[in-house]
Amino acid sequence: MNEDEDFLAEQAHLEAETERIRQVAEDAANDPAAQQEWIRQSNLIYGGLAGAGLVIVQPFLTETSLDPSAMVCVIAFAISIPLLAALLVLNRQEEFRRRASKTALVEVAKSVAQGSAFVGITAAFWHMSIVAGIVFLAMGFFAVGVHSSGYVQLEYGSKFRSRFRPRTGSQPKG
Repeated sequence: MNEDEDFLAEQAHLEAETERIRQVAEDAANDPAAQQEWIRQSNLIYGGLAGAGLVIVQPFLTETSLDPSAMVCVIAFAISIPLLAALLVLNRQEEFRRRASKTALVEVAKSVAQGSAFVGITAAFWHMSIVAGIVFLAMGFFAVGVHSSGYVQLEYGSKFRSRFRPRTGSQPKG
């Protein structure tokens, strides 16, 4: 019976700690300065991807038939360019209001726009050379890891992470 009580007490403690961590992370995400920086970074990302898409698709405009990789490229940018343009305009409104939009539709549009732009660029490299396509794909994933690692280190350095370490005395009994 004592083991059950210990287990339930530990589970209640973990649930309370999880809620505390969730609240700290939510407070950090609602920081107006952080939101302003995310908007600025989004402008850079969306503008860069839209510009790259327009440049990459341009040679395909006069082609009468496209091989599969070129067709994937063109379709991917047909999806991403309008969404990226809409997101750029939305970002102007977010800048004006000094807060980020948090609707599900916007989140889906961000994912689809960025994902299809990545597919389009990969397909363009693939069209030129399969090796170049594979290298771009691999380096794209590596670059996301580099950005994520740097971001976490900058935003959630040791001072922030210390809030998430178990407190002494709350170690599970073994």
